[in-house]
Amino acid sequence: MPMKIITITVNPALDKSTRVQRLAPEKKLRCEEPTYEPGGGGINVSRAIKKLGGESCAWYLSGGAAGQRIGDLLQAEGVRYREFNCVNWTRENLMVFETATGEQYRFGMPGPQIQEPEWKQLLQALEELEETPEFVVASGSNAPGIPDDFYAQMAQIAVRKGFKLVVDTSGEALMQAAGEGIYLLKPNLNELAALAGKEKITAQEQEELARRVIAEGKSQVLVVSLGPRGAMLATKDGFEYVTPPTVKQESAVGAGDSMVGGMVLKLTEGWSWPEVIRYGVATGTATTMTPGSELCRKPDVEEIYQWIKQHS
Repeated sequence: MPMKIITITVNPALDKSTRVQRLAPEKKLRCEEPTYEPGGGGINVSRAIKKLGGESCAWYLSGGAAGQRIGDLLQAEGVRYREFNCVNWTRENLMVFETATGEQYRFGMPGPQIQEPEWKQLLQALEELEETPEFVVASGSNAPGIPDDFYAQMAQIAVRKGFKLVVDTSGEALMQAAGEGIYLLKPNLNELAALAGKEKITAQEQEELARRVIAEGKSQVLVVSLGPRGAMLATKDGFEYVTPPTVKQESAVGAGDSMVGGMVLKLTEGWSWPEVIRYGVATGTATTMTPGSELCRKPDVEEIYQWIKQHS
């Protein structure tokens, strides 16, 4: 049976999280034993899909011991993966929770320099797939050396191969990705404004600009992140707004990726878009309830999803 979902991460990270009483300069800080988790956009999408009972295959660029550790951690979680080797080491990120204040500090490291043959091997592997997946999810930032049109090149392959491409990125990579071959984009409000050629956006304009992006063929579907206010779904047929319940937040790490994972999983199960967006918001909200870079817990997702359904 062919894999329905492939995720692609070109700038993965080995996420290390720990806790300390209080951060202070010039002092030796006694931290708790660290937790290591595989991270990066597409990897988190695949991890969320697994936690929700689904299956996917996480493709990622892997360099050095950190890249190998990511594979070991994915295997321990039961997530299928495929490593594409690169010479320079995969980055490591650090998250420190300050117990005295309840504040979280996130230290994101730059990705390694990627050579042209290294990023091209991902595109070549997509071209050579004998069994076409239903969805390919390309999520996260570009590592140094990867061109801004990388996702746009992937969209051209999507047209030829016939899979639905989901892109969740930012900046120039998002701008160049928008166009033929993109099934779903997940911008925030500022990114939506940029996609529509504007510098700023008001709440009154968001539907008009989303309609323009779709009409110009930049994406078939838009899911616009609205922060604590949830998300807006925009299709050629109209709009849907989903507002989550108020929950006790521990960490926002991976919330957007989890949302994408929840949505794509339910799309493969034939759910309608209104229910898909509700489940996606539930998945993202559930992820904010977990500490560090831990992702959603399925019982939390189901509970929040039922709440959203009742209040829609």
